[in-house]
Amino acid sequence: MRSGFVAVVGRPNVGKSTLVNRMVGTKVAITSSRPNTTRHRILGVLHDDGDDAQVVFVDTPGIHRPRSTLGSRLNETASDALHEVDVITVVVDATAPIGPGDRTVLSKAVHEARQGTEDVGPPGLAVAVNKVDRAGPSMVLERLTEAQAAVVELGEVAGAEYFPVSARTGEGVGALLAHLVGSLDEGPPYFPPDVVTDTPEALWVAELVREQLLAKTRDELPHSITCRVTEWEWPHIRVEVIVERDSQKAIVIGKGGEVLKAVGTAVRQALPEGAYLDLHVKVERRWQNRAEMLDRLGY
Repeated sequence: MRSGFVAVVGRPNVGKSTLVNRMVGTKVAITSSRPNTTRHRILGVLHDDGDDAQVVFVDTPGIHRPRSTLGSRLNETASDALHEVDVITVVVDATAPIGPGDRTVLSKAVHEARQGTEDVGPPGLAVAVNKVDRAGPSMVLERLTEAQAAVVELGEVAGAEYFPVSARTGEGVGALLAHLVGSLDEGPPYFPPDVVTDTPEALWVAELVREQLLAKTRDELPHSITCRVTEWEWPHIRVEVIVERDSQKAIVIGKGGEVLKAVGTAVRQALPEGAYLDLHVKVERRWQNRAEMLDRLGY
């Protein structure tokens, strides 16, 4: 069989997690229209019986210009994912020109794809132009041309391929997947056939809570919110929602607790029947810039 690792990288909000979920065939990463939704390295495992292959996708935080210690750590997590993978897939947005942020990501990917060691050759490079369902054919062609020109300018990579896709609808994803599988060498499976992610259950639940909070709170809150499970005595799960200011705490709770109540209801629908979710909101001032807090939170 063919097996290997594929890193999926890009600037924030280009649809990396949605694309990984689409390729794996089930939800392994939370998604949101807010930038920097992904904060951890998430593995998604595709078991492709038809092609006798196993593809391990490495979903990563968006690479960006950091404004906090957390932002710097997220960039390090994404950059580290480029090492020792078989293919790097860079995701860009079809609806926006290739900008400095995209070029930063492409530069890191091209550099890695031109390296390699005596024992391990350089990874392959694929560029996925995402959100073609929102862009006209001329815009998609323009973006494909820009992406290819950027890669050539940064240092042409032999065998680099470009794919117009829509992670939301699935358009073009089959061709991208076929290329990725074909780029892998023969090897053993890395995970059993019933495993689709290595994300611990506690982290998964905390991320589900954060996903719902992103969907239900105001624009100024996303970067200030983080969640962690502090107790797990099934069916009782206690989740701590951390914000930076008292005013944010009030927004997260909502009038009469309506926001937290709605979040709890939505998350419980994704959990096994009988789960009891206990949500608490805590203020930790400047947590995004406090190294000891970031260590405790696993960033």
